[in-house]
Amino acid sequence: MSIHTSIELYDRALRKLVGGVNSPVRSFGAVGGTPIFIREGRGSRVVDEDGNEYIDYVCSWGALILGHAHPRVVEAVKNTAEKGTSFGMPTSLEVELAELLCEAFPSIEKVRLVNSGTEATMSALRLARAYTGRTKFIKFDGCYHGHADSFLVKAGSGATTLGVPDSPGVPALITAEVMSLPYNSLEAVEKAFEINEGEIAAVFVEPVAANMGVVLPKKGFLEGLRAITRKYGALLIFDEVITGFRLAYGGAQTEFGIDADITILGKIIGGGLPVGAYGGKADIMHLLAPEGPVYQAGTLSGNPLAVSAGIATLSWLKENNPYKELARKTKLLCNGIYGIAQKQGIPVQINFKSSMLTVFFTEEPVVDYTTALRSDRKQYAEFFHHLLAEGIYIPPSPFESWFISTAHRTEDIEKTLEVIDKGLLKLRKY
Repeated sequence: MSIHTSIELYDRALRKLVGGVNSPVRSFGAVGGTPIFIREGRGSRVVDEDGNEYIDYVCSWGALILGHAHPRVVEAVKNTAEKGTSFGMPTSLEVELAELLCEAFPSIEKVRLVNSGTEATMSALRLARAYTGRTKFIKFDGCYHGHADSFLVKAGSGATTLGVPDSPGVPALITAEVMSLPYNSLEAVEKAFEINEGEIAAVFVEPVAANMGVVLPKKGFLEGLRAITRKYGALLIFDEVITGFRLAYGGAQTEFGIDADITILGKIIGGGLPVGAYGGKADIMHLLAPEGPVYQAGTLSGNPLAVSAGIATLSWLKENNPYKELARKTKLLCNGIYGIAQKQGIPVQINFKSSMLTVFFTEEPVVDYTTALRSDRKQYAEFFHHLLAEGIYIPPSPFESWFISTAHRTEDIEKTLEVIDKGLLKLRKY
């Protein structure tokens, strides 16, 4: 497989783009090698600039649940673009998407559209602080909520340890009121609230973590967070940027039967175009300007192209309810990989939920950030490059989720398993 054009493009990109990319994970820094530059995509496949075709398990990091260039999404974007690409004024499309979101999530009575998950998260934090009159908040180690300053925090040591900035340029003053606790540890959360009673505004959580690889909530964890936040008068904020409309039409909240106070959405609700949203009970959301004093604005918020793509995607999901079939294909892939690994004596842990999965090269169950980090990254890098050379594109990081789309066919899964079966044995030498 020749990647000559990708190599040339990466060389050009390094001269003008910082690191040659516009988002760090695309640089292949975690696995080594040269990033593949993509020319086009259709269905479950992408084609690079050298004409090589790959079965795609990244799916724009989960946004493309219908696969690449889905006809309904493409038609919606084309029709909208012909009428205008941006107005900075209200449109009926914004209303339609808001109605779909509120219908799908019973906990969302009112919603605000923004341009990214990061923007939604930072705005939700401001809103939570205003609503509660408190400033501290809890997040969990290994959970990613965008790159706003307040969320770039390393793990603290115990419930009393306050945040340390995880990136130069983030003042300690900004992260001083952030507590990062072990995912799946209700004991740590309870202790944090006891020590900081009356000071914690909210708990932010990915209901199914997907940014340290897929890590499932232990039984009772999410229910416990709901009970603890109510006990202490704090808000429970579900970051469903990834899980929203992917685990189920109503996201993780439908799957686990838990209502969040504020829900953060993105990815799928833009159908592959940039969009984000946050919403919740009316008595919380009415604090936002122009109804209330909490300011947040965006010139391109509710952009008609992104909104039309989102409406097309959500409407298709609502009409076709593909979640059972998505789960079937995901289970087929996971069981197949696990069987091959067992046969060849390669220790793996495969975490999956609905159409999300991660393969960890480790013997111990992965239940939090600490156990995720103990997986073998070198083995993953070798695994990644073997698959890439055989036309299978998985995340270029061991700590990201793979995604299955409605466009993936059983034949795609079978081909992927054939490729894995041929190459997994090579990992024994590591």
